[in-house]
Amino acid sequence: MQTENKSKVKMAKQKKNCTYIGGQAVLEGVMMMGRQSMATAVRDPAGEIQIEAKRLNRNKHVRRASKIPFVRGIVNLVGSLVRGTKTLMRSAAVYGEDDEEAGRLQKWLAEKFKVSLMDIIAIISALLGVVIAVGIFIFLPRVLVDLIPTIDEQHWAYYVLLGVFKLAIFLIYLGLILFLKDIRRLYMYHGAEHKTINAYERGIELTPENVKKCSRIHDRCGTSFLFIVLFINIVAISVVTWAFYTYVWSIDNSIAKFFVNIGIEVVLLPIISGVSYEILKFLARFDNKFAAIFKWPGKLIQKLLTTREPDEQMIEVAIAAFNKVLEMEADETVPETQFMTGGILSKMLAATKKKFAENGIDESDAEWIYSLVLGIKRSGLASEAMVKPFESKRINEIVEMRLTGRPLWYIIGDTEFYGCRIKVDERALIPRPETELLAETAVKSVENGDKILDMCTGSGCIAVSVAKHCVGKQVTVTGADLSDAAVMLARENAALNGVDVNFIQSDMFSNVRGRFNLIICNPPYIKSGDIPLLQKEVREHEPKIALDGGADGLDFYRALAKDIRHYLAKDGVLLLECGEGQTDEILKLFGKRDYAMVIKDLSGVDRFLKIAF
Repeated sequence: MQTENKSKVKMAKQKKNCTYIGGQAVLEGVMMMGRQSMATAVRDPAGEIQIEAKRLNRNKHVRRASKIPFVRGIVNLVGSLVRGTKTLMRSAAVYGEDDEEAGRLQKWLAEKFKVSLMDIIAIISALLGVVIAVGIFIFLPRVLVDLIPTIDEQHWAYYVLLGVFKLAIFLIYLGLILFLKDIRRLYMYHGAEHKTINAYERGIELTPENVKKCSRIHDRCGTSFLFIVLFINIVAISVVTWAFYTYVWSIDNSIAKFFVNIGIEVVLLPIISGVSYEILKFLARFDNKFAAIFKWPGKLIQKLLTTREPDEQMIEVAIAAFNKVLEMEADETVPETQFMTGGILSKMLAATKKKFAENGIDESDAEWIYSLVLGIKRSGLASEAMVKPFESKRINEIVEMRLTGRPLWYIIGDTEFYGCRIKVDERALIPRPETELLAETAVKSVENGDKILDMCTGSGCIAVSVAKHCVGKQVTVTGADLSDAAVMLARENAALNGVDVNFIQSDMFSNVRGRFNLIICNPPYIKSGDIPLLQKEVREHEPKIALDGGADGLDFYRALAKDIRHYLAKDGVLLLECGEGQTDEILKLFGKRDYAMVIKDLSGVDRFLKIAF
């Protein structure tokens, strides 16, 4: 296999795809950018790759300037400074935790001035970066050279030393920051970025195994650009400064001369950047020995300092970002995506409620989602607390699934029912809150040694909760249901709650044996004609067999009434849940009885019947 892979790489070197896609390493990730889009992929604390993809909406003046030779270098430099800072901040937001005060400030800025805190920080950071760069790479070398009293700006040695100091400071700076763990990982992602682009340009399939074999050095790297800028800076500043003092103005005041020198460098910096950009693009077109001479210093710095060998997980991240840009460049309809970066709880909850309302979903589901994910009671959700990135990601996953129409509790996977944790999925109905009253009534009716039957048990929620609450009364509990799948789910719930319940598959009483002191039944009672009128999540996701009670909704009550006396012990009790307005018709079905009691639910609706025979 290794021989085969090596052969593929060797063959691929003979083939070259041209690509304008470039990149940048960010915190635990990689940003890739094409002509019309950019994508940043980051591996979050949970180990999953998150991708934020955006269209580049440059105004017409910037687009025109970015096509003008020499000017485009300046435009790209400024743009990359601001964009790079914002991208780094976005990746940090995914990987880190948002500060609560920063979140409040962000909210205030958005409401009062309609601006983003991130945009402000990005601009400030870019300006600060320029100031620091001027201080370290322009101001400091001049200070060091001026400490040597025997030479001045009209002596050739002055410019040689100035160049030596600039180069030394540049390399020392790159070397020192390698001692920072985060920078070393950043350089590993830098290597992953280069390997991915190299693999694509060679025509190799973008898999972690293939990409890993490629070089981590690339002609168009920003490191090479910086070195070219530095080299041209040394030559240009030397010539211009010497000419200025020889032919324009001879300054005797050392302080004035120092600031004039700084001014010359600052004024020439954009011009030098523009020229350097054109040289870098020109050299990238060629792969011969002459071009290699000029590329060598930048590549050497990449190899020794600014790139490191990445692991396969880092390469996966770089490939994800690159493929996303390819996809967006090829198809303008591909939607933008955003990182899950957290935010202010009250603001996020309000946005989710609005989205649910627009899609006909109960807004209370939004409260349940936030409550469950954050571990906060619903009454405590009106808070300015910050939602962490990993919490936001989980919330968004549940919200997106809920928007498909799937019931919330099927998405969550379980629910609380009368003190029990009940697993729920499409095999049975989701237990309703009002049914807890039926379980409570059953528990209060149980006496020591009773035999209990839960007919139409579904998820087993009633049988399990009765067994759990009557554990000291030495009762035996049986659950029966027509659906094999429901019986399997009920058994899982008994095991989950540590109770002993005998669940059987049975079409009503067909497989039931013996008599019971208490029979509980919450049967299907929706009229067949009313099922299409039910909420979408109910009619499309919950099992129809557990809903359809026949033409008038009473089919299962008739079956109970027919056989109940054969299975109910002397002085036994039948507990039923009924549909709204059905209690009178159901009581007629059971004919002669000792007594019957109608019990209301929490909304005051006649919901339950307690019948003794």
